[in-house]
Amino acid sequence: MALSFSFDKELNQVLFKGNSCVKEVILNRTKKLNSLNHEMIFQMMRNLKQYEKDSTVKLVIMKGNGKAFSAGGDLVSAVMSSIAGHWSYPASFYRKQLILDHLIATYRKPLVALINGIVMGGGAGLSMNARFRVVTEKAVFAMPEVSIGLVPDVGASHFLSKLPGYFGEYLGLTGEKLDGAEMFACGLATHFVPSKNLNFLENSLRGVTSSNISTITTLINKFGEIRHNK
Repeated sequence: MALSFSFDKELNQVLFKGNSCVKEVILNRTKKLNSLNHEMIFQMMRNLKQYEKDSTVKLVIMKGNGKAFSAGGDLVSAVMSSIAGHWSYPASFYRKQLILDHLIATYRKPLVALINGIVMGGGAGLSMNARFRVVTEKAVFAMPEVSIGLVPDVGASHFLSKLPGYFGEYLGLTGEKLDGAEMFACGLATHFVPSKNLNFLENSLRGVTSSNISTITTLINKFGEIRHNK
């Protein structure tokens, strides 16, 4: 029998919206900064697989409500279940989280991650593996697990290795925070869009009827901005 915990029973932790062509996946566990648990991972994996198979779906948008895209995996829940002797819960969670990250990294349809706040750890695994990674000035990136001696996972060895020089190694070893402009400058983000333009971008993305990468890129660029670090 599958284990069930109270933090998995919270209602509407992930919202699924959209029209026939564009689907939206919205992390909605705002009081926990959209930290991920088993149920959220399960729901996202189920729906993303359905969208990938549906020929009418052309684009998927992923974002987080509140102050965060996602602050990462819910480590408190994992520790609580382990202390209670339920080791299978955290083991299952981390396994399925990595499967979800791989699904996003290999997704056969364009996926746009809109990052307008905190994106750390497991949240980075969801968003940094997406085809389009749009950040605002409110974005804050880090891999904080290194501060407790853990190696960054969730695909970090893949997306950090793409950064110029040894910058990826630096982030992976130090857990240093980056803001949105820095994420864009180093290549973690594909686009920088001021937060004041984000709603306009979302409304335009909802009108997409094609999976053409160039078309989507051009659309995002209309709302984007080039940022130069001091």
